[in-house]
Amino acid sequence: MSQNEFRVEMDSMGEVLIPADAYYGAQTQRAVMNFPIANQPLPSALIRALALVKWACASANRDLGLLTKKLSGAQVEALLLAALEVAEGQLADQFPIDIYQTGSGTSTNMNVNEVIANRAIELMGGDRFDKKKPIHPNDHVNMGQSTNDTFPTAIHVAAASAIENQLIPALEACASILEQKADEWKDVLKIGRTHLADATPMTLGQEFGGFARQLRLAIEGVREGQSALLELPVGGTAVGSGLNTHPEFACKVCAYLADKTGVPFVEAQNHFEANAQRCGVVKCHSLLKNAAVTLMNIANNIRWLGSGPRCGYYEIMLPDLQPGSSIMPGKVNPVLCESVLQLSARVLGNDASVAVCGVTGGQFQLNITMPFLGFAILESITLLTNGTRVFTQRCLEGIRANRSQCASTIEQSLSMITALNPLIGYERAAALAKEAFKSGKTVRELCEEQAILPPEVLERALDPMRMTRPLDG
Repeated sequence: MSQNEFRVEMDSMGEVLIPADAYYGAQTQRAVMNFPIANQPLPSALIRALALVKWACASANRDLGLLTKKLSGAQVEALLLAALEVAEGQLADQFPIDIYQTGSGTSTNMNVNEVIANRAIELMGGDRFDKKKPIHPNDHVNMGQSTNDTFPTAIHVAAASAIENQLIPALEACASILEQKADEWKDVLKIGRTHLADATPMTLGQEFGGFARQLRLAIEGVREGQSALLELPVGGTAVGSGLNTHPEFACKVCAYLADKTGVPFVEAQNHFEANAQRCGVVKCHSLLKNAAVTLMNIANNIRWLGSGPRCGYYEIMLPDLQPGSSIMPGKVNPVLCESVLQLSARVLGNDASVAVCGVTGGQFQLNITMPFLGFAILESITLLTNGTRVFTQRCLEGIRANRSQCASTIEQSLSMITALNPLIGYERAAALAKEAFKSGKTVRELCEEQAILPPEVLERALDPMRMTRPLDG
């Protein structure tokens, strides 16, 4: 930019050149210059949540008569409107500060304060470049607040809301499809496998019912993780003491946020804990990791079950989505399963980083890795949400059972002999299994040849559908 494309603003450290049309001010620009690290700003969801926190704080301060001592009624309304505009995603290009910034998030907190203040001045018909700042980023937008309590509050609000409105619905839809497939395929017999080796018969429905239950348990875990975010630090200000706040401020802010988001946020029981540590984020992310492990397991199993079509298991047929090879014509790969494996690996990596930041980032009254913590948990939620949604819609919904292939391997399994254990004993059954393998015969063929059991008893014992449930007499 040329010199005339900048304006000059002052802060407590002196003059700063800022892009002429920017809504942000001096402190934001200093951070932009200080942190050219990843060239990646914080997630928009975190910015929106922080603006929503500013709206809730201003609303509480208005109700308590504190903000109206400093500003006219019209100015207060302009401030509230400006905060809501940012919370709704407007002015999204005005938040350029890198993830890897000051560890409290002060730079981004001031970025949001400056944008809201300048936009509120503009809404009043004033000059947002006025150096007198009739609506001030610190005195008014940040009233009763510190970065140390508002930034972690924004992390909790952003993550808990994303879990409620995005991740849980995606996981629920996935579990429902798996349950639907389990019911649809309850009569499709196939061979089970343990240690990747042939085991006893089961149904394809039982296998997918197991996947569905895995996911339901993961959803319960995600709900538990979300609950670790419901206590909000707001109101603790710098160290948790609540300096410069009204006694009713924190409770009112939490009520506004709960009403606006539909998530039952409450004031922290102990503000010193809530300011100092991010154990709730660590716990929540560990249960997101559990969900990622579950999705990775399901996707990997489905990938194996669909392997083939000639030389693999091919017990299920996955939707053909795109050509799978630049050299092998006609090859089709399980691309969405592979996508889920990769995004799940990223979530597992994020969890390790979150744990380290939780352990080493919190000293005394503040955790100083919060911008990264906010980024990591929101990235994990986004990956799990989008990955689950696409996996469900473009893969799971279109899976078909390969009934003939499932049936073809049952009689070949040497583990069919397991059903004869109660009738002839383990040792004799083991010897027959070895003989069947050596001779190339099936267990049924060998037992019939040697008249091991009366025909009607053998037929009942080796009924594969009967083997899919406990003994019925």
